[in-house]
Amino acid sequence: MKIPVLEIFGPTIQGEGMVIGRKTMFIRTAGCDYSCSWCDSKFTWDGSEKSNIQLLEPEEIWEALTEEGGDRFGHVTISGGNPGLLAHLNELVKLLHEKNMNIALETQGSKWQPWFIDIDDLTLSPKPPSSGMQTNFEKLDQIIDRLRQDQNGTFSLKVVIFNEDDLTYAVNMHQRYPDVELFLQVGNDDLETMNNEKLLGHMLRNYEQLIDLVMESHVLKDVRVLPQLHTYLWGNKRGV
Repeated sequence: MKIPVLEIFGPTIQGEGMVIGRKTMFIRTAGCDYSCSWCDSKFTWDGSEKSNIQLLEPEEIWEALTEEGGDRFGHVTISGGNPGLLAHLNELVKLLHEKNMNIALETQGSKWQPWFIDIDDLTLSPKPPSSGMQTNFEKLDQIIDRLRQDQNGTFSLKVVIFNEDDLTYAVNMHQRYPDVELFLQVGNDDLETMNNEKLLGHMLRNYEQLIDLVMESHVLKDVRVLPQLHTYLWGNKRGV
């Protein structure tokens, strides 16, 4: 089965989660089972770029990666949308490992795939109240239990924070899975502006406010508080 791909770009740096700052290539797949209110990649699921979806074999994806990135990369990030919907992505994961690539992937933890255990840097990013989505904790429990037992790489949780309700959600998440590394990341609530200087100042203020709130928490003692690094550098520009 072919893989629905919207973008292949890089090398660039990973701007989020457990591999923030990592030099990587990006593969962005189409399709998502969520429709988050603040999603910064709605084009992967809202139909607006349906005509740009390419159905590619794993070897074709590898050719596109090397055409774009040459020999300047050793890490590949599979993004979306939700690539966790693609049961047949295991063939791409296998091929990338054969090419001596390390692989990062982010999914909201709404669906289990057996190939998750072969991802080197797996981020589970369940969506907080501001997204308008509901977390299926029974499913998330099952996924985390499987990863605890069988994961060959590393995995972590990441929660994007827009308000105090989201922070409460993160506190509950940390209490539910205290043994899983948790990353908190300030969200981008201005996806339309192309004024990078204005956006940077706004994001920095929100980041400082989140840090202040986490510092006061009696529960969030062992977490990492992150910026959305690519937004600081390139604003809302795509393909970077």
